[in-house]
Amino acid sequence: MIKRLVSCLLIFLTFSLVSCSASLSGLQRYTDAIDGYQFLYPNGWMPVEVQNATEGVDVVYRDFIERTENLSVIISKVGDSKELSDLGTPTDVGYRFMKMVNQDPESGRNAELISAEKREVDGKDYYILEYRVKLDEDQYRHNLASVVTNNGKLFTFNISTKESRWDNVSDLFRVVANSFSLASY
Repeated sequence: MIKRLVSCLLIFLTFSLVSCSASLSGLQRYTDAIDGYQFLYPNGWMPVEVQNATEGVDVVYRDFIERTENLSVIISKVGDSKELSDLGTPTDVGYRFMKMVNQDPESGRNAELISAEKREVDGKDYYILEYRVKLDEDQYRHNLASVVTNNGKLFTFNISTKESRWDNVSDLFRVVANSFSLASY
């Protein structure tokens, strides 16, 4: 009787531990030792070589099945002593991004900032920006970006999907966007 009870408890404990780790089990870690950042990305996503990519694009991943879902890291130069707060509040930075997207009327794209917040990781400020981009009359994309500065560089991590899929992937995408951080070696 005691053995059966102990066996049942061990089985229950095993299933409990497995279910606790399941939230991260569908993710893999990417680390860029040269540029000094890391993030988690979903299983089934693969690196992509982008032809004619804009300057600063460091890495791009895309879902193997849902090919419109992707993430990227863009590295830009800012002043050597610039901190993220020198660029403004999270909302200021989000609106500045919107202006960049919206300034080309020929593209037909129009960005709408949904939220902007600050989080701190290891003493470093990160801005998390959520926005929606209208591509044409009936096409929308939903994006999350994590932005941080370090050693004169602005790191922008962006993960994106079609608006119609947002409700299905929003929790996962939030985990991924919040996993972006400067690597501490």
